[in-house]
Amino acid sequence: MKKFVGTGVALVTPFLEDLSIDVEGLKRVVDFNIDNGIDYLVVLGTTAESATLSKEEKQLVKQTIVEANNNRLPLVLGIGGNNTAAVAEEMQTQDLTGFSAILSVSPYYNKPTQEGIYQHFAFLAEVSPLPIILYNVPGRTASNMNPETVARLATNFDNIIAVKEAAGDIVQAMKLIANCPKDFLVISGDDMITLPMVLAGGAGVISVIGEGFPKDFSSMVKFGLEKNVEEAYNLHYKIAPAIDYIFAEGNPAGIKYVFKKLGICNDYVRLPLVGISNTLASKIDDFIDSY
Repeated sequence: MKKFVGTGVALVTPFLEDLSIDVEGLKRVVDFNIDNGIDYLVVLGTTAESATLSKEEKQLVKQTIVEANNNRLPLVLGIGGNNTAAVAEEMQTQDLTGFSAILSVSPYYNKPTQEGIYQHFAFLAEVSPLPIILYNVPGRTASNMNPETVARLATNFDNIIAVKEAAGDIVQAMKLIANCPKDFLVISGDDMITLPMVLAGGAGVISVIGEGFPKDFSSMVKFGLEKNVEEAYNLHYKIAPAIDYIFAEGNPAGIKYVFKKLGICNDYVRLPLVGISNTLASKIDDFIDSY
């Protein structure tokens, strides 16, 4: 589990103008993050626009990242959904070569009870060939996975090793850190409160802003884990405006524009997402120019 302490990033899927997958751009994104201190990579999460990718495109994204990574960093694969049986089948039939864990989102839209959430992940834990990182993101799923439910899963299943906690609630994060087993990892899924979570005992982050500013963001997390508070907060406040910018008009449109500005890949997104406004683009341009 130590391989998931520090900074992971949820990789985007770059597209060409015709909205086909930009394989070379994806390779550049991978290299940019590895070269600048990121600790592990998350493949086909929400930020990858997975909901808009075909089965064949998902396989191309996986293959491209596995080959570009070339065993340099641990890889986590996103496999989740609101049909428990279908998620279980995907876990058992996917080619997981090169991956160290699965990131699985709490069921969305159905709005299950806490017992339903527990039973969903209990079922998956019994069949998953890899360790599972739970993903709580109530802003997208319309239901919160309570700390008590996470602690119960963490206690009862050895292969449920972590939670990506993206409720944006530092009090809830602290309850997770206090009540889950000591070897269970509480990972921030909210870039703005990553540092407070780490200082409270969290294990790091699975980040969006981190893939655009990997050197400083991963250094901030390392300083936080070392309890070097002053250095960590210096970097936090340096990066913080960009966190607001990249999420202002939706993810991953904002972070893709950062990559466009940096010359790594273009910022095309697939419907129903659209690119950011010229006003927001100007703000990101000014931030990066003065960074």
